[in-house]
Amino acid sequence: MPDQPDNRRPISPRRLKIAGGSVAGLAVCVVALGIVSRVSANQAVATWTNAQAIPTVSVISLADPTGSQTLVLPGDVQAFNTAPSYARVSGYLKRWYVDIGTRVKAGQVLADIDTPDLDQQLVQAKADLQTAIANQHLSDTTAHRWAGLLSQDAVSQQDADTKNGDLAAKNALVASSRANVARLEALESFKRITAPFDGVVTTRSTDIGDLISVGGPTAMPLFTVADESKLRIYVRAPETYSAAIQPGMTATFTVPEYPGRTFTAKLAASADAITSQSGTLLVQLQIDNADRTLKPGGYAQVRFSLPASRSALRVPATALMFRDSGMSVAVVGPASRVAMKPVTIVQDLGATVEVAANLTPDDRVIDSPPDSLRPGDLVRIAPAGAPNGGSAHAAG
Repeated sequence: MPDQPDNRRPISPRRLKIAGGSVAGLAVCVVALGIVSRVSANQAVATWTNAQAIPTVSVISLADPTGSQTLVLPGDVQAFNTAPSYARVSGYLKRWYVDIGTRVKAGQVLADIDTPDLDQQLVQAKADLQTAIANQHLSDTTAHRWAGLLSQDAVSQQDADTKNGDLAAKNALVASSRANVARLEALESFKRITAPFDGVVTTRSTDIGDLISVGGPTAMPLFTVADESKLRIYVRAPETYSAAIQPGMTATFTVPEYPGRTFTAKLAASADAITSQSGTLLVQLQIDNADRTLKPGGYAQVRFSLPASRSALRVPATALMFRDSGMSVAVVGPASRVAMKPVTIVQDLGATVEVAANLTPDDRVIDSPPDSLRPGDLVRIAPAGAPNGGSAHAAG
Protein backbone atom coordinates (compact mmCIF):
# COMPACT_ATOMS: atom_id res chain seq x y z
CA MET A 1 0.00 0.00 0.00
CA PRO A 2 1.18 3.50 -0.63
CA ASP A 3 2.22 5.47 2.44
CA GLN A 4 -0.55 7.64 3.96
CA PRO A 5 0.25 11.32 4.57
CA ASP A 6 0.57 12.47 8.30
CA ASN A 7 -2.15 15.09 8.94
CA ARG A 8 -1.08 15.97 12.62
CA ARG A 9 0.38 19.37 12.99
CA PRO A 10 3.46 19.76 15.19
CA ILE A 11 2.93 21.64 18.47
CA SER A 12 4.85 24.80 18.61
CA PRO A 13 7.28 25.39 21.52
CA ARG A 14 5.40 28.50 22.53
CA ARG A 15 2.24 26.61 23.13
CA LEU A 16 4.11 24.02 25.11
CA LYS A 17 5.53 26.75 27.36
CA ILE A 18 2.13 28.25 27.91
CA ALA A 19 0.65 24.85 28.82
CA GLY A 20 3.54 24.05 31.16
CA GLY A 21 3.19 27.43 32.88
CA SER A 22 -0.53 26.87 33.40
CA VAL A 23 0.06 23.46 34.92
CA ALA A 24 2.78 24.86 37.21
CA GLY A 25 0.54 27.75 38.29
CA LEU A 26 -2.29 25.37 39.03
CA ALA A 27 0.01 23.21 41.15
CA VAL A 28 1.23 26.28 43.05
CA CYS A 29 -2.38 27.29 43.75
CA VAL A 30 -3.22 23.80 45.01
CA VAL A 31 -0.19 23.77 47.30
CA ALA A 32 -0.93 27.30 48.60
CA LEU A 33 -4.55 26.39 49.22
CA GLY A 34 -3.48 23.30 51.18
CA ILE A 35 -1.03 25.30 53.29
CA VAL A 36 -3.64 27.96 54.06
CA SER A 37 -6.22 25.28 54.98
CA ARG A 38 -3.74 23.52 57.28
CA VAL A 39 -2.75 26.76 59.03
CA SER A 40 -6.40 27.70 59.46
CA ALA A 41 -7.19 24.25 60.88
CA ASN A 42 -4.24 24.45 63.26
CA GLN A 43 -5.42 27.84 64.48
CA ALA A 44 -8.94 26.52 64.97
CA VAL A 45 -7.64 23.53 66.92
CA ALA A 46 -5.47 25.78 69.09
CA THR A 47 -8.40 28.11 69.74
CA TRP A 48 -10.66 25.14 70.64
CA THR A 49 -7.99 23.63 72.88
CA ASN A 50 -7.46 26.91 74.74
CA ALA A 51 -11.19 27.31 75.17
CA GLN A 52 -11.50 23.78 76.54
CA ALA A 53 -8.65 24.43 79.00
CA ILE A 54 -10.76 27.06 80.80
CA PRO A 55 -12.77 25.12 83.41
CA THR A 56 -16.50 25.62 83.59
CA VAL A 57 -17.65 26.03 87.17
CA SER A 58 -20.96 26.32 88.96
CA VAL A 59 -21.33 29.12 91.53
CA ILE A 60 -23.58 29.58 94.54
CA SER A 61 -24.90 32.87 95.83
CA LEU A 62 -24.77 32.99 99.63
CA ALA A 63 -27.88 34.16 101.43
CA ASP A 64 -27.70 36.80 104.13
CA PRO A 65 -28.23 34.99 107.49
CA THR A 66 -31.55 35.97 109.02
CA GLY A 67 -34.08 34.49 111.37
CA SER A 68 -33.02 31.72 113.74
CA GLN A 69 -30.97 28.58 113.61
CA THR A 70 -31.54 25.21 115.26
CA LEU A 71 -28.79 23.66 117.35
CA VAL A 72 -29.25 19.92 117.96
CA LEU A 73 -27.18 18.31 120.72
CA PRO A 74 -27.28 15.05 122.70
CA GLY A 75 -28.49 15.23 126.29
CA ASP A 76 -28.17 13.05 129.37
CA VAL A 77 -31.40 12.64 131.36
CA GLN A 78 -30.89 12.33 135.12
CA ALA A 79 -33.18 12.27 138.13
CA PHE A 80 -33.34 15.51 140.10
CA ASN A 81 -31.99 13.66 143.15
CA THR A 82 -30.20 10.31 143.13
CA ALA A 83 -28.82 8.70 146.29
CA PRO A 84 -26.85 5.45 146.40
CA SER A 85 -27.27 3.95 149.89
CA TYR A 86 -24.06 2.41 151.25
CA ALA A 87 -23.72 0.49 154.51
CA ARG A 88 -22.05 2.36 157.39
CA VAL A 89 -21.65 -0.74 159.57
CA SER A 90 -20.25 -4.21 158.85
CA GLY A 91 -22.33 -7.32 159.33
CA TYR A 92 -24.75 -9.58 157.48
CA LEU A 93 -27.89 -8.52 155.65
CA LYS A 94 -30.72 -9.68 157.85
CA ARG A 95 -33.70 -8.66 155.71
CA TRP A 96 -34.61 -6.41 152.79
CA TYR A 97 -38.08 -4.93 152.34
CA VAL A 98 -38.10 -3.25 148.89
CA ASP A 99 -37.03 -4.27 145.42
CA ILE A 100 -36.36 -2.33 142.23
CA GLY A 101 -39.31 -0.26 141.06
CA THR A 102 -40.74 0.15 144.56
CA ARG A 103 -41.84 3.67 145.39
CA VAL A 104 -40.67 4.68 148.87
CA LYS A 105 -41.14 7.58 151.25
CA ALA A 106 -38.43 9.50 153.06
CA GLY A 107 -37.30 7.54 156.13
CA GLN A 108 -38.86 4.26 154.99
CA VAL A 109 -36.78 1.22 156.00
CA LEU A 110 -35.21 -0.54 153.03
CA ALA A 111 -33.23 -3.27 154.83
CA ASP A 112 -31.87 -4.41 158.22
CA ILE A 113 -28.27 -5.42 158.91
CA ASP A 114 -27.30 -7.87 161.65
CA THR A 115 -24.20 -6.52 163.46
CA PRO A 116 -23.18 -8.81 166.36
CA ASP A 117 -19.71 -7.26 166.68
CA LEU A 118 -21.13 -3.75 166.91
CA ASP A 119 -23.74 -4.86 169.43
CA GLN A 120 -21.05 -6.26 171.75
CA GLN A 121 -18.93 -3.13 171.34
CA LEU A 122 -21.90 -1.07 172.51
CA VAL A 123 -22.43 -3.33 175.53
CA GLN A 124 -18.76 -3.00 176.43
CA ALA A 125 -18.84 0.77 175.97
CA LYS A 126 -21.84 1.09 178.28
CA ALA A 127 -20.05 -1.01 180.93
CA ASP A 128 -16.94 1.16 180.58
CA LEU A 129 -19.15 4.21 181.06
CA GLN A 130 -20.59 2.82 184.28
CA THR A 131 -17.08 2.08 185.58
CA ALA A 132 -15.98 5.60 184.73
CA ILE A 133 -19.04 7.06 186.51
CA ALA A 134 -18.33 4.97 189.62
CA ASN A 135 -14.71 6.10 189.70
CA GLN A 136 -15.88 9.68 189.21
CA HIS A 137 -18.24 9.48 192.21
CA LEU A 138 -15.47 8.05 194.40
CA SER A 139 -13.02 10.70 193.29
CA ASP A 140 -15.61 13.42 193.86
CA THR A 141 -16.28 12.20 197.42
CA THR A 142 -12.55 12.04 198.16
CA ALA A 143 -11.94 15.52 196.82
CA HIS A 144 -14.71 16.97 198.99
CA ARG A 145 -13.35 15.25 202.10
CA TRP A 146 -9.83 16.56 201.48
CA ALA A 147 -11.20 20.02 200.90
CA GLY A 148 -12.79 19.86 204.40
CA LEU A 149 -9.55 18.63 205.96
CA LEU A 150 -7.64 21.40 204.21
CA SER A 151 -9.92 24.01 205.79
CA GLN A 152 -8.93 22.58 209.18
CA ASP A 153 -5.23 22.54 208.22
CA ALA A 154 -5.27 18.76 208.66
CA VAL A 155 -3.75 18.08 205.22
CA SER A 156 -1.37 19.99 202.98
CA GLN A 157 -2.44 22.02 199.97
CA GLN A 158 -0.49 19.64 197.74
CA ASP A 159 -2.54 16.66 198.85
CA ALA A 160 -5.81 18.55 198.28
CA ASP A 161 -4.69 19.59 194.78
CA THR A 162 -3.83 15.99 193.96
CA LYS A 163 -7.34 14.82 194.86
CA ASN A 164 -8.91 17.63 192.79
CA GLY A 165 -6.74 16.72 189.82
CA ASP A 166 -7.81 13.08 190.13
CA LEU A 167 -11.47 14.22 190.08
CA ALA A 168 -10.89 16.23 186.92
CA ALA A 169 -9.31 13.20 185.23
CA LYS A 170 -12.26 11.02 186.24
CA ASN A 171 -14.67 13.61 184.84
CA ALA A 172 -12.82 13.50 181.52
CA LEU A 173 -12.95 9.69 181.47
CA VAL A 174 -16.70 9.81 182.01
CA ALA A 175 -17.11 12.29 179.15
CA SER A 176 -14.94 10.11 176.87
CA SER A 177 -16.88 6.96 177.74
CA ARG A 178 -20.20 8.74 177.22
CA ALA A 179 -19.03 9.99 173.79
CA ASN A 180 -17.96 6.48 172.81
CA VAL A 181 -21.37 5.13 173.76
CA ALA A 182 -23.06 7.86 171.72
CA ARG A 183 -20.83 7.02 168.71
CA LEU A 184 -21.70 3.34 168.86
CA GLU A 185 -25.39 4.12 169.32
CA ALA A 186 -25.21 6.30 166.22
CA LEU A 187 -23.64 3.43 164.32
CA GLU A 188 -26.39 1.17 165.62
CA SER A 189 -28.90 3.41 163.87
CA PHE A 190 -27.22 2.54 160.56
CA LYS A 191 -28.27 -1.06 161.00
CA ARG A 192 -31.49 0.12 159.37
CA ILE A 193 -31.03 1.32 155.75
CA THR A 194 -33.65 4.02 155.11
CA ALA A 195 -34.75 6.04 152.09
CA PRO A 196 -33.27 9.57 152.07
CA PHE A 197 -36.24 11.09 150.22
CA ASP A 198 -39.40 10.19 148.33
CA GLY A 199 -38.57 8.30 145.17
CA VAL A 200 -38.24 4.96 143.47
CA VAL A 201 -35.72 2.19 144.09
CA THR A 202 -33.68 1.84 140.90
CA THR A 203 -31.07 -0.71 142.06
CA ARG A 204 -30.70 -3.43 144.69
CA SER A 205 -27.31 -5.12 144.87
CA THR A 206 -27.62 -7.25 148.01
CA ASP A 207 -29.54 -10.22 149.33
CA ILE A 208 -30.27 -11.94 152.64
CA GLY A 209 -27.13 -13.34 154.26
CA ASP A 210 -24.68 -11.24 152.23
CA LEU A 211 -21.58 -10.13 154.11
CA ILE A 212 -21.55 -6.34 154.39
CA SER A 213 -18.05 -4.82 154.60
CA VAL A 214 -17.52 -1.11 155.18
CA GLY A 215 -14.71 0.84 153.55
CA GLY A 216 -13.60 -1.90 151.15
CA PRO A 217 -12.30 -1.03 147.66
CA THR A 218 -15.14 -2.98 146.07
CA ALA A 219 -17.94 -1.53 148.18
CA MET A 220 -21.18 -1.15 146.28
CA PRO A 221 -24.39 0.66 147.20
CA LEU A 222 -26.98 -1.67 148.66
CA PHE A 223 -29.80 0.37 147.13
CA THR A 224 -30.18 3.40 144.87
CA VAL A 225 -33.15 5.71 145.27
CA ALA A 226 -34.01 8.28 142.59
CA ASP A 227 -36.46 11.16 142.80
CA GLU A 228 -37.89 11.17 139.27
CA SER A 229 -40.71 13.65 139.92
CA LYS A 230 -38.37 16.23 138.42
CA LEU A 231 -35.58 15.62 135.92
CA ARG A 232 -32.34 17.30 134.95
CA ILE A 233 -31.03 17.14 131.38
CA TYR A 234 -27.31 17.82 130.98
CA VAL A 235 -26.10 19.08 127.61
CA ARG A 236 -22.61 20.06 126.50
CA ALA A 237 -22.83 22.99 124.09
CA PRO A 238 -19.92 23.99 121.82
CA GLU A 239 -18.02 27.08 122.90
CA THR A 240 -19.15 28.91 119.75
CA TYR A 241 -22.74 28.94 121.02
CA SER A 242 -22.01 29.53 124.71
CA ALA A 243 -22.85 33.25 124.49
CA ALA A 244 -26.28 32.54 122.94
CA ILE A 245 -27.29 29.89 125.49
CA GLN A 246 -28.55 31.65 128.60
CA PRO A 247 -30.51 30.50 131.69
CA GLY A 248 -34.23 31.03 131.31
CA MET A 249 -34.49 30.01 127.66
CA THR A 250 -36.46 26.93 126.68
CA ALA A 251 -35.52 23.97 124.52
CA THR A 252 -37.38 21.02 123.06
CA PHE A 253 -36.18 17.44 123.13
CA THR A 254 -37.16 13.97 122.07
CA VAL A 255 -36.44 10.57 123.60
CA PRO A 256 -36.22 7.20 121.83
CA GLU A 257 -39.06 5.60 123.80
CA TYR A 258 -41.60 8.17 122.55
CA PRO A 259 -40.97 8.61 118.79
CA GLY A 260 -42.70 11.64 117.35
CA ARG A 261 -43.38 13.19 120.76
CA THR A 262 -41.69 16.44 121.78
CA PHE A 263 -41.05 17.66 125.34
CA THR A 264 -40.16 21.16 126.52
CA ALA A 265 -37.59 21.90 129.21
CA LYS A 266 -36.25 25.11 130.74
CA LEU A 267 -32.57 25.94 130.93
CA ALA A 268 -31.97 26.32 134.68
CA ALA A 269 -28.22 26.80 134.98
CA SER A 270 -24.88 26.55 133.23
CA ALA A 271 -21.37 25.90 134.44
CA ASP A 272 -20.23 29.36 133.26
CA ALA A 273 -16.91 27.76 132.32
CA ILE A 274 -15.61 26.01 129.22
CA THR A 275 -14.29 22.50 129.71
CA SER A 276 -10.74 22.55 128.44
CA GLN A 277 -10.75 18.90 127.35
CA SER A 278 -13.82 19.15 125.11
CA GLY A 279 -14.22 22.91 124.53
CA THR A 280 -17.87 22.77 125.60
CA LEU A 281 -20.15 24.48 128.11
CA LEU A 282 -22.13 22.24 130.47
CA VAL A 283 -25.74 23.41 130.75
CA GLN A 284 -28.59 22.01 132.83
CA LEU A 285 -32.22 21.85 131.72
CA GLN A 286 -35.07 20.97 134.07
CA ILE A 287 -38.50 19.52 133.42
CA ASP A 288 -41.37 18.54 135.71
CA ASN A 289 -42.02 14.81 135.54
CA ALA A 290 -44.82 14.40 138.07
CA ASP A 291 -46.54 11.82 135.84
CA ARG A 292 -43.29 9.78 135.66
CA THR A 293 -43.49 9.67 131.86
CA LEU A 294 -39.76 10.09 131.36
CA LYS A 295 -37.18 7.74 132.81
CA PRO A 296 -33.90 8.94 134.33
CA GLY A 297 -30.65 7.69 132.87
CA GLY A 298 -31.86 7.89 129.27
CA TYR A 299 -30.71 9.70 126.15
CA ALA A 300 -32.35 12.81 124.72
CA GLN A 301 -31.89 14.80 121.53
CA VAL A 302 -32.16 18.46 122.53
CA ARG A 303 -32.96 21.28 120.10
CA PHE A 304 -32.12 24.90 120.86
CA SER A 305 -33.58 27.72 118.76
CA LEU A 306 -30.84 30.36 118.58
CA PRO A 307 -30.55 33.68 116.72
CA ALA A 308 -28.75 33.33 113.40
CA SER A 309 -25.06 34.12 113.65
CA ARG A 310 -24.07 37.26 111.76
CA SER A 311 -20.44 36.20 111.70
CA ALA A 312 -20.99 32.82 110.03
CA LEU A 313 -22.43 31.70 106.69
CA ARG A 314 -23.62 28.34 105.46
CA VAL A 315 -22.03 26.79 102.40
CA PRO A 316 -22.41 23.31 100.86
CA ALA A 317 -19.89 20.80 102.12
CA THR A 318 -18.98 20.16 98.47
CA ALA A 319 -17.57 23.70 98.22
CA LEU A 320 -14.80 23.05 100.75
CA MET A 321 -11.25 22.62 99.48
CA PHE A 322 -8.58 20.96 101.61
CA ARG A 323 -5.14 22.39 100.92
CA ASP A 324 -1.78 22.31 102.66
CA SER A 325 -2.44 25.80 103.99
CA GLY A 326 -5.75 24.72 105.49
CA MET A 327 -9.41 24.63 104.56
CA SER A 328 -10.68 27.20 102.05
CA VAL A 329 -13.38 27.97 99.49
CA ALA A 330 -12.89 29.22 95.96
CA VAL A 331 -14.80 32.31 94.79
CA VAL A 332 -15.09 33.91 91.36
CA GLY A 333 -13.64 37.39 91.49
CA PRO A 334 -13.33 40.22 88.94
CA ALA A 335 -12.56 39.23 85.34
CA SER A 336 -13.70 35.67 86.14
CA ARG A 337 -10.49 34.99 88.05
CA VAL A 338 -10.40 32.57 90.99
CA ALA A 339 -9.63 33.74 94.53
CA MET A 340 -9.15 31.50 97.55
CA LYS A 341 -10.57 32.42 100.97
CA PRO A 342 -9.62 30.45 104.11
CA VAL A 343 -12.53 29.27 106.26
CA THR A 344 -13.08 27.67 109.67
CA ILE A 345 -15.94 25.24 110.25
CA VAL A 346 -18.20 26.43 113.06
CA GLN A 347 -20.77 23.66 112.80
CA ASP A 348 -21.10 20.59 110.60
CA LEU A 349 -24.72 20.25 109.49
CA GLY A 350 -24.17 17.34 107.13
CA ALA A 351 -24.88 18.48 103.58
CA THR A 352 -23.99 22.04 104.56
CA VAL A 353 -21.49 23.52 106.99
CA GLU A 354 -21.49 26.77 108.88
CA VAL A 355 -18.18 28.55 108.39
CA ALA A 356 -16.53 31.61 109.82
CA ALA A 357 -14.59 33.38 107.08
CA ASN A 358 -14.03 36.63 105.26
CA LEU A 359 -17.07 35.97 103.09
CA THR A 360 -19.99 38.19 102.18
CA PRO A 361 -23.42 37.27 100.84
CA ASP A 362 -22.33 38.79 97.50
CA ASP A 363 -19.46 36.34 97.01
CA ARG A 364 -19.89 33.77 94.26
CA VAL A 365 -18.67 30.54 95.81
CA ILE A 366 -17.63 27.74 93.44
CA ASP A 367 -19.43 24.48 94.13
CA SER A 368 -17.43 21.25 93.66
CA PRO A 369 -14.27 23.03 92.49
CA PRO A 370 -11.70 20.95 90.53
CA ASP A 371 -8.68 19.88 92.56
CA SER A 372 -6.41 21.52 89.99
CA LEU A 373 -7.95 24.96 90.55
CA ARG A 374 -5.44 27.61 91.64
CA PRO A 375 -5.73 31.29 92.63
CA GLY A 376 -5.82 33.53 89.57
CA ASP A 377 -7.10 30.83 87.20
CA LEU A 378 -9.56 31.95 84.55
CA VAL A 379 -12.91 30.15 84.79
CA ARG A 380 -16.16 30.08 82.89
CA ILE A 381 -19.42 30.24 84.86
CA ALA A 382 -21.91 27.59 83.82
CA PRO A 383 -25.43 28.78 82.99
CA ALA A 384 -28.16 28.10 85.54
CA GLY A 385 -29.19 24.47 85.44
CA ALA A 386 -26.32 23.39 83.19
CA PRO A 387 -24.10 20.52 84.38
CA ASN A 388 -20.47 21.29 85.07
CA GLY A 389 -18.65 18.32 83.70
CA GLY A 390 -20.53 16.16 86.15
CA SER A 391 -18.89 17.83 89.15
CA ALA A 392 -21.10 20.80 89.90
CA HIS A 393 -24.53 20.49 91.39
CA ALA A 394 -26.06 23.95 90.93
CA ALA A 395 -25.37 27.35 89.50
CA GLY A 396 -26.30 30.55 91.17
